[in-house]
Amino acid sequence: MRNVLTMILAGGAGERLYPLTRNRAKPAVPFGGQYRIIDFTLSNCINSDLRRINVIPQYKYNSLMRHIRTAWNVVSRPLGEFIDIIPPQMRVNQSWYLGTADAIYQNLYSVDQAAPEDIIILSADHIYKMDYRKMMYFHRAHGADLTVAAIEVPLAEASRFGILRVDDQSRITGFQEKPIAPAPSPGHGHKALASMGIYIFRADLLREVCIADAENRNSSHDFGKDIIPALVGKSRVCAYTFEDENRKEALYWRDVGTIASYFDANMDLVEVDPLFNLYDKNWPLRGCAVSAPPAKFVFGDHGHRFGAAIDSIVGPGCILSGGVARRCVISPDVRINSYALVENSILFEGACVGRHSRIRNTIVEKHIHLPEGTTIGYDLDEDQRRFHVTPEGIVVVAGPLQEAPALAAASG
Repeated sequence: MRNVLTMILAGGAGERLYPLTRNRAKPAVPFGGQYRIIDFTLSNCINSDLRRINVIPQYKYNSLMRHIRTAWNVVSRPLGEFIDIIPPQMRVNQSWYLGTADAIYQNLYSVDQAAPEDIIILSADHIYKMDYRKMMYFHRAHGADLTVAAIEVPLAEASRFGILRVDDQSRITGFQEKPIAPAPSPGHGHKALASMGIYIFRADLLREVCIADAENRNSSHDFGKDIIPALVGKSRVCAYTFEDENRKEALYWRDVGTIASYFDANMDLVEVDPLFNLYDKNWPLRGCAVSAPPAKFVFGDHGHRFGAAIDSIVGPGCILSGGVARRCVISPDVRINSYALVENSILFEGACVGRHSRIRNTIVEKHIHLPEGTTIGYDLDEDQRRFHVTPEGIVVVAGPLQEAPALAAASG
């Protein structure tokens, strides 16, 4: 994989994840207690022996840059390895990135410096495990100019994705970006074959199509909308079927682009037999190593005052001081105080739940302190006056908030 360059597109504004993206880019949103969303893509890269990586952010990228510099100092620059963050520079024009293809076009200088044979383009906002080496072997064995990773999705959800038609030689014969009426896969009437937003290009072809696209004023400068449909039938474009390294019966690939999907993916982690396995030593997931003491659970023999976590993930530095968490994802340095009950919730780093509080179906942002006696998740009409509440009934406490002066503002 030495002659492969990885480009990770990390510029999504994440409007549908607001207010979690109020102060940070979508790939920098915390996930699973001690990770950020981008950590899963980066872990896949390192596990796949991809060690020449450019990360291309755009919006609110300060916390993303801090995280990568702190957590991902795992490559050797003297050996030609790197994980570089390339912020928008307006190197070739006076525009910010106009689309995914334009983000690559504006960074062709960095591509040329690496002089790769092939380029793998990844998104930084999905949760999955994938060995990109297998896709690269497929790409080269099929003599492909472009290979697109694909997964079957329910037909009812297919309009959210780029949908492929593929022949029996794995060659893509049709591509529609987010069609209103997606066509089902042959022999699978309730499913469609969707693009995962993972592409392998021959480097010379990528350069050619990005330059041509930049000169097209009618283009939206997007791989799914413009580049791939134009190449189908013109170049050798193949589909690689996703092989899951999660080692479960069902394939696991989640787009955590909404509060509801993000919340559900976190809750997948607290099952007795979790749908997504964080503990597989054969496919390690890396994040920021937290320098904090072990989690602590106190007051277990004092009547109704009980410090415990049940069916939960608890990060280092947490103190459950007489409070109970059930089905929760708890980030480092969280405190749950006496007689509090927190259920089916996600608590970000440094959050604190006051005594006698009742919290459920809630995401609490970093460093927010919920005062004693706070109740959230039981009366959604009341919650909507103070917090962000999704149509699914998930409450996001992200401060600063009206009628809640005691809640501290969150930081990225």
